[in-house]
Amino acid sequence: MATVKDFSFEERLSSVLALQKIDSKIDEIKTLKGELPMEVNDLEDEIAGLQTRIANIDTDIENINNYIAQRSEAKKEAVALGKKYQKQQDNVKNNREFEALTKEIEMQELEAKLCDKHIKDTNFELKERQAARATTEEKVAVVEETLKAKKKELEKIIVETEKEEKSLSKQSAEAKEKVDER
Repeated sequence: MATVKDFSFEERLSSVLALQKIDSKIDEIKTLKGELPMEVNDLEDEIAGLQTRIANIDTDIENINNYIAQRSEAKKEAVALGKKYQKQQDNVKNNREFEALTKEIEMQELEAKLCDKHIKDTNFELKERQAARATTEEKVAVVEETLKAKKKELEKIIVETEKEEKSLSKQSAEAKEKVDER
């Protein structure tokens, strides 16, 4: 194979022109693809982020449910203690003991009411989290549909231009051999 120095100035110039035309056609093909490859990547990243958000919301929901279960159990214990103290009031020997048990009964009733309040507030938060999860799932569905359409469009363009792009790349490599590196 001849080196670049073996070609005349006219041949080198025509080789540069041919290389430029080939590279321009390759650029046209890349322009045809446009931003689609980046858009597809962005949509895939967005879906991954939304899936992570759903996982975090699921963890929050699980924690909220555990908290509600704990508060329900605490309420049951408070009610049971209140009943126990009421039974003990029947067997008191002096007035001070009766008053102490009465205060304990009141404390347990307050504890039960506080647990009810916590459960009510937490149920409200649980509904918000579930609504946020549903909204996020809807958004995932929309983004997946968009991604599917973009991928289909990109695949169509790739299929249409793949042979031509390979051919032009091969021609470009051959033309580069005939051109001075500078």
